[in-house]
Formats: sequence, C-alpha cells, structure tokens
Amino acid sequence: MAHYLLQVSYAASAVKAMVANPQNREDAVRKVVESMGGKLHAFYFALGEFDVVIIAEFPDNVSAAAVALATSATGSLSKFETTVLMTPAEGVEAMRKAKTGAYSPPA
Repeated sequence: MAHYLLQVSYAASAVKAMVANPQNREDAVRKVVESMGGKLHAFYFALGEFDVVIIAEFPDNVSAAAVALATSATGSLSKFETTVLMTPAEGVEAMRKAKTGAYSPPA
C-alpha cells in the first residue's frame, strides 16, 4: 500500500462547532480511512495553513481520493490536499529510472 500525506483545513462552521464542543477528530478520521481499506499512521492538529496533518496508507489512489471526496462533501472542510509519499528506496529507484528517460526539452 502507498503512503499519503493529507493536509486539511476546517471550514469556519466546523471550527465553531469544535470550539463549542472540543473533540479529538482522530477516531473519525481513522474510521473513514479504514472504510476505504486504509490505515491511519499519524494524526496531528497543526498551526499554519492547514489545521490537520495526516499520514495514512491506502491500497490505491482511488481509495485516497474517495476519502478526500467523502470528507469534503460534508462541507466541514475548506481545503483538502493529498500528496503521494515515496519511501527513500522508491525515491532512489525513481532517480535511477530518470536516467533512462528520453525527454526533449523545448528548443
């Protein structure tokens, strides 16, 4: 399974609800990740551009996209960004494979 970085910002209405009723959202996130065949590795509230940072594994890109769509469709998020992660070994393999690429830059 591939690893993904999920970065989420809450909509104002969701922030208002969490301030009125403080709650740990990790279990809710774990439930939706697992419902798509994934595994939650890390969940952090964050400061800055994103309110939450998640590391999760999914069987494929479709499953990762389904989580983004399912959670975004609720209207409780203002931003959802997904980044596919590679292990160091995969990064090195990509570097080696890049040597064989036959790309011609614009002239």
